[in-house]
Amino acid sequence: MTEQALHASRFAGASVLVTGGSRGIGREIALSFAERGASRVAIGYLRSDSSAQETAAAIRERGAEPLLLRGNLGDTTRLEAMLDEVGELDVVIANAATGVIRPVLELTEKHWDWTMDANARSLFTLARVAAPRLSRGSALVALSSLGSTRVLENYVLVGVSKAAIEALVRYLAVELAPEDIRVNAVTAGLVDTEALEQFPDRKAMLDFYRGRTPAGRLVEPADIARVVCFLASPDAAMIRGQSIVLDGGYSLIA
Repeated sequence: MTEQALHASRFAGASVLVTGGSRGIGREIALSFAERGASRVAIGYLRSDSSAQETAAAIRERGAEPLLLRGNLGDTTRLEAMLDEVGELDVVIANAATGVIRPVLELTEKHWDWTMDANARSLFTLARVAAPRLSRGSALVALSSLGSTRVLENYVLVGVSKAAIEALVRYLAVELAPEDIRVNAVTAGLVDTEALEQFPDRKAMLDFYRGRTPAGRLVEPADIARVVCFLASPDAAMIRGQSIVLDGGYSLIA
């Protein structure tokens, strides 16, 4: 089998769910599974129908069947209904995230609840509801960020929620191991996506990270998608409960 054919058949016949899969990093991940032979790629999204439809068309062009799931995946009742529509799953990617970007003294308990629910609790709910629908040998991969372990400006709530995600990944990896469900996370460096529009100093951030990264460039969605696909593949069978740092060496510098 040629390398190209192997690449295209890595997930032959697989059923994949990507939350937050209509745009940015999630979209790239969804398309990568379609390119690697997945037969169906379900996209969880909350708002933009047009983006979801565009992503669905791109998935279809790559030979997979798209399934669009619009709604709050942190809502147990809604999530159960959507996953009943999907059926058995082989791969779940927990990518959807949001949060309030402000200094700690400008935050309220409402901001805390919103961010933690949208990020950490949603992973808990997703794992609990999806696990009975996951086949043996399947994988759940969550997306995290450097703010889980490093202090980034205005990032306190999102950073704390990401730290919770990485802790939950460790617990899930152990508890779901008897079902042969692998759980890991990708801890990504700064990526230039629409999410950065929330930051008041976006351009300065991009310039700083780019200049400080040993690899000489920022992490791109395609970089993340490749690592996510690896962690979801049989090649990563013995990687369990890990948070793989993908930042071009940024976090190595003192």
